[in-house]
Amino acid sequence: MHKALYPARTSLYLTLWILLLLVVSSVSSYKNGNRLIQSYKHLEGDVRWRRFFSATHYFLTIERSGQVRGTRRFNSNSIFQVYSVNVGVIAMHSPGAGLYVAMDRKGKVYGAKEYGPNCEFQEQIEENGYNTYSSVRWRHNGHFMYLAVRGNGPARLGSRTRHTHHSTHFLPLLI
Repeated sequence: MHKALYPARTSLYLTLWILLLLVVSSVSSYKNGNRLIQSYKHLEGDVRWRRFFSATHYFLTIERSGQVRGTRRFNSNSIFQVYSVNVGVIAMHSPGAGLYVAMDRKGKVYGAKEYGPNCEFQEQIEENGYNTYSSVRWRHNGHFMYLAVRGNGPARLGSRTRHTHHSTHFLPLLI
């Protein structure tokens, strides 16, 4: 009987609840281009152990010489500590090789002995469920340069990559 007497009041309460939900959801996320970005401040400083499996069917690895490539065999150099440097920004360190994954201004991927700005990668989850990793510091003609493993194993130059290439897609697998 209460609803029948005050239908306008009920609709007003419903409208206010919807507006409140919209405001709360817009505070916790914002739009960047066509993608909805969530707030992940709680992940800063997190350390994860992962193996990166490429869509080209290789595991990312760093040799002690500093060469970054793909391998199909299990070895300790393909296990990485993933450090959350900032929101969406990570650094990948191989304890087996003692090196960080890094990219120089020409897009060459290499193993760095010490952490620096070349070791920071933007982690992005793509629509197909894979992750892509682009250099935070460097761009090539205004385009992002991505970490990639070619179909025959070696690392691809970042200046020749796009986020749509299969060679740039990785699955970070739990250890």
